[in-house]
Amino acid sequence: MISFGLTEEQEVVREAMREFAADAMRPAARESDEASEISEDFLNTVWELGLTSTQIPEEFGGGGEARSPITNAILLEELAHGDATLALAATAPSLFANALVDFGSDEQKREHLPAFCGERYHTGSLAVLEPGPLFDISAPRTVAEPKGDGFVLSGAKHLVPMADRASHFLVVARNNGGQDAFIVPRDAEGLTISAPEKNLGLKALPTGSLELERVELPAAARLGGSAGADVGRLLEGSRTALAAIMTGLSRAVLEYCVPYTKEREAFDEPIAKKQAIAFCLADMHIEIDSMRWLTWKAASKLEQGVDATRAVHFAHAYAAEKSMWIADNGVQVLGGHGFIREHPVEMWYRNARVLSVLEGTATL
Repeated sequence: MISFGLTEEQEVVREAMREFAADAMRPAARESDEASEISEDFLNTVWELGLTSTQIPEEFGGGGEARSPITNAILLEELAHGDATLALAATAPSLFANALVDFGSDEQKREHLPAFCGERYHTGSLAVLEPGPLFDISAPRTVAEPKGDGFVLSGAKHLVPMADRASHFLVVARNNGGQDAFIVPRDAEGLTISAPEKNLGLKALPTGSLELERVELPAAARLGGSAGADVGRLLEGSRTALAAIMTGLSRAVLEYCVPYTKEREAFDEPIAKKQAIAFCLADMHIEIDSMRWLTWKAASKLEQGVDATRAVHFAHAYAAEKSMWIADNGVQVLGGHGFIREHPVEMWYRNARVLSVLEGTATL
């Protein structure tokens, strides 16, 4: 029998993250967006939650908790309900660390994971996206060429989160007809990191571009060592996380619009009584539930270790399309108020636009 009920542990996680998002993230969201930066105080506060360190094995200094993609999807939705930009900054270290936990060699784990278990915010970054309108996430133009016992990387990446402070980058590149990921230190010769990019949305999240001009790496820099890594599986985890974040953002839009329509009056009655408005809100609710179920299904397949490609594609593509639709309708529901900074919906609209293409475009 299929059940959508949460376990006791998941309920605890959801409530804890919901409280943190409401108390620490939502109040800081607008200020961070306006300043186009995230305060160090926030990053260190969120670091104390142990979102990354608790899921790292004890032998490398972590908490050793079993990682659950379903629980993580629940957690990410709640954080994104507070603010999607801050949620991405809070969980960026996990993208890098979890890739090492799942696919790294013992040597790579010993070298890099302890840094994610310290007392202050520390991050690496996943470099996937490439500039250009026809980028295909499954066919990167960045290439790794064998050279002696190592590799030479050439290419470019953009929209790399936390690029201004990441100690290492996990760069996805084409290698011998397939895909591999390589651990590139930020001081590698031939690597140029741009100044923070100016984006339409997620303005507070420092993203940057990487130029790799024949960056020479040892064989040990290849994720997984000589065995390599299942890069497709790594990217599926990232896309499922994005689907959860887009679900949380969409829920924030709906939960802001409902009380607004009950208070806003036109022709001596709340606009919530207008059929067009009521139907729009109902459709938004339906789509958010659909996004959540698709995300949970993808996360469940990842957790079970079975083929999740189809489920992840549907979850990410559906969330990308519908989160933008919901944000757009949120602006429409607020009318002229949807375009001014007095209300957060215009910020959420901009964030939804960037989130929908953050891992490349996708169609159902």
